[in-house]
Amino acid sequence: MLVRLHSFTLLGIEAVACEIEVNVAPKGFADAQIIGLPDAGIKESRDRIRTALYNCGYAPPNKRTLVNLAPADIRKEGPALDLPIALGMLFANEGTVPDTLGQFMIAGELALDGRIRPIKGALSMAMLAREQGMRGALVPRDNANEAGVVDGLEVIPIGSLTDAVGFLTEQLPLEPVALDLESTFRQAASYDVDFGDVRGQEFCKRALVVAAAGGHNLLMLGPPGSGKTLMAKCLPTVLPPLTLDESLETTRIWSASGKLPPGASLMATRPVRTPHHSASSAALVGGGTVPRAGEVSLAHHGVLFLDEFPEFQRSILETLRQPLEDGCVTIARSHSSVCFPAEFMLVAAMNPCPCGYFTDSRKPCKCTQPQIERYFSRISGPLIDRIDIHVTVQAVPFQDLRDKRAGTRSEQMREQVESARHIQRERFGEKSNQLNGRMGPRQVREYCRLDSAGEQMLKQAMTEMGLSARAHDKVLRLSRTIADLEAKRDVEASHLAEAIQYRQLDRQV
Repeated sequence: MLVRLHSFTLLGIEAVACEIEVNVAPKGFADAQIIGLPDAGIKESRDRIRTALYNCGYAPPNKRTLVNLAPADIRKEGPALDLPIALGMLFANEGTVPDTLGQFMIAGELALDGRIRPIKGALSMAMLAREQGMRGALVPRDNANEAGVVDGLEVIPIGSLTDAVGFLTEQLPLEPVALDLESTFRQAASYDVDFGDVRGQEFCKRALVVAAAGGHNLLMLGPPGSGKTLMAKCLPTVLPPLTLDESLETTRIWSASGKLPPGASLMATRPVRTPHHSASSAALVGGGTVPRAGEVSLAHHGVLFLDEFPEFQRSILETLRQPLEDGCVTIARSHSSVCFPAEFMLVAAMNPCPCGYFTDSRKPCKCTQPQIERYFSRISGPLIDRIDIHVTVQAVPFQDLRDKRAGTRSEQMREQVESARHIQRERFGEKSNQLNGRMGPRQVREYCRLDSAGEQMLKQAMTEMGLSARAHDKVLRLSRTIADLEAKRDVEASHLAEAIQYRQLDRQV
């Protein structure tokens, strides 16, 4: 008997519909074969499924069984197809097909005792089921909250193979997951850090406000222990809260990568990713035989913090240039091409020299000038060009460390950022979500006009600092953001002067 079921497979972060056809022949030797470009994990599922069926009290097919995964030209991977294949074998062997079988999209990994383990990409699966007009989706219990955020779909939590059989045969009533998205989102949207915990560093906090307001990338240069790492971790606390659409997109990436905690529903806080400098190119930007998202995509709508910036391999750092410009990563393979979203704020931190104390007045620097030059040469000029703000972080004085008064808090900084972003939404349109840091050349010419004093100042900076055309545009974008923070319609010379301050590293690299 032939049985058809609906499931999915992941292509990047997108769910692709997969129809599972199971045919149990009336005659033949007991054998099960899976075709349709399955990976090794799916081929191994035959013994796992048979054992799970037996341990749950069902008779595995003892005749020739053929499982076809369609479409046959797309590679299928992972254990998410265990549950639909098992159900197809069971119903085809028994010769009965429940009416509800074709109304649900089904996915889940089987344990040997019939328990259902969580899968990757449950949120993408639920979105696909809704797009295809399915009544609902059967998902592992640990993925139910994640898939339950999709409106207009019955998401049924399944704990075991017997639960799935009982529900589909209408012998076990199971209630769909019901989530209050607003309350869930509000409860999860909290941070454990605050800029009030950062002592001193008011100049650097100002630079971080400018970066957050316009979506600019930032490089902090300072001695060890000056607070660079803490400030980078605090940066998401001054960014506006994630919108529901942003949260869904970020959650899809984390779910497809298997990073979403079991039982979680949404990513309600902006992610901060801090890869070690030993990370490979595939780990940072994504890749592999089957393309997977890298750290730049996991930081989507959040912050990618690269500590000890020059310690990363130069060839790996160069792979950041395309996602910094385009906001996405395209990974091409012979069989497919996958695009991962990667709109993130890059925050990098580095020491001013190999020993770290070149700018520290309290400790002598032991590095020679050639050593310092070689240290800076690990970062290419084109990459520095793509970082909007270069700020020097000084060592914190004793008086600031012992000051009982809290510094500028995240709430105060966030109010400034939200006010500036409101102006940008009015400028570019409510639905565009564009920020000053992503302005194109035409928009720069339209919205960043300078008066005669500003033109003279910019000309002098270009001549003395040797700024590139890209750096020229970035200075103007920064000036526009600084003007927005002061709610000024026009870019003034004072705004341009502050923006030029943030390009000091162009003198050294």
